Amino acid sequence: MRILFVTAPFRSHLYVQVPLASALYTAGHDVRVAASPEMAANIAATGLTGVPIGPTVPLDTEMNAAAQDLAVLHLTPDRKKAHQRDYAEEDPAAELAASIAGIRRLFNPDGAIHDLVAFADRWRPDLVVWDPFVYSGSVAAATSGAASARLLFGSDGYGQLRTAIRGSTPGPLRDDPVRDWLAPILRGYGRDYDERTAVGDCTIFPMPSWVWRPEGVNHLTMRHVPYHGPSIVEPWLSEDLDRRRICVSLGLSHRDTAFGFELQAGVMFDAVADLDVEVVATLSAKQVAGLPRLPDNVRVVEFAPLNVLLPTCSAIVHSGGAGTFAAAVKHAVPQLIVPNTYFSEKWWGPLAMANGVEEQGAGIYAGDADQLTADGLRADLLRVLDDGSFAANARRLSAGTRSLPTPNEVVPLLQDLVLRHRER
Repeated sequence: MRILFVTAPFRSHLYVQVPLASALYTAGHDVRVAASPEMAANIAATGLTGVPIGPTVPLDTEMNAAAQDLAVLHLTPDRKKAHQRDYAEEDPAAELAASIAGIRRLFNPDGAIHDLVAFADRWRPDLVVWDPFVYSGSVAAATSGAASARLLFGSDGYGQLRTAIRGSTPGPLRDDPVRDWLAPILRGYGRDYDERTAVGDCTIFPMPSWVWRPEGVNHLTMRHVPYHGPSIVEPWLSEDLDRRRICVSLGLSHRDTAFGFELQAGVMFDAVADLDVEVVATLSAKQVAGLPRLPDNVRVVEFAPLNVLLPTCSAIVHSGGAGTFAAAVKHAVPQLIVPNTYFSEKWWGPLAMANGVEEQGAGIYAGDADQLTADGLRADLLRVLDDGSFAANARRLSAGTRSLPTPNEVVPLLQDLVLRHRER
């Protein structure tokens, strides 16, 4: 088969797709990964074959410009223990409309849709696997006659909003911003819009069952095998420890682009300065710029492979990135999750993950980045380090994920999906 992956212009989103794309490739299928041109080197570094589409996306400026669309959202007021099921409960239709306007501007310019449709028309994929933010992948699947699968990077925000808007009424949404946007484009290619355009023939959900998900969506569960890109093990990672180690990781997306509000390094360092621990913080120079000094127990590195670092750690503080979360679950490390705040960003995975680890007793939802204090984070860290139940529950969750189907085991399920699609 020919499988076309379509990713958003973030390394973190690409890295969620790499394990499944590699599994399909090693199963003998022909795989391409389409993205905006600035992602070409990142795709090549994974060993996969990239296809540049559309214009370069200047994310530093566009993410903040898109805030003008997102500013009209009617969101649940911030509260420390928000829950994923409450996402936009006051007005899910307004949230969906504003969010679609934002991602249309950011990730789906007309030129990208045109380029991807043209490539799919030439290459004729059997299956298109697309990032939930990049609806050009869904359009390309429809115009080329391919099967269509969304591959989530976190929680199913759009599935949740569509289910909330629909309520108990079956059938298409009365007010559907995805239809209003994509139906005219599809008609131009002689195709019709239906619900599969919005959510795919199936939605691949790379999260454990204890991470909340909406009903009414055809979810295909897959184990998230964490991939963090090319890496080298530095000598210090092999040295013996004389005290407990804590990892701090704020993820790739906010490091690569400047938007939103993330956990501030100064708050983190104030929280740990007097603790008898070693802190390894994977931060960029920009993220620590302006700090007067680093505490003696903090080591700052630009990057460390989490598959090597986390087995040496007693806890991790992170922002709820999908790859970091998956690595912490795999290596049985208790988690303190501090979601970033860029309008509704926390509702796209970080909050659901934070709810899940807290409900399972394997970590703490420490609070949103714009609410967190050093004293609060310090208290939560001490609780996780001193209460052995957190580590025990993290080991239980790690063992449980081994029962989930790996990307290799999902390959035949996708082959069946393509066969069923051909028989329609």
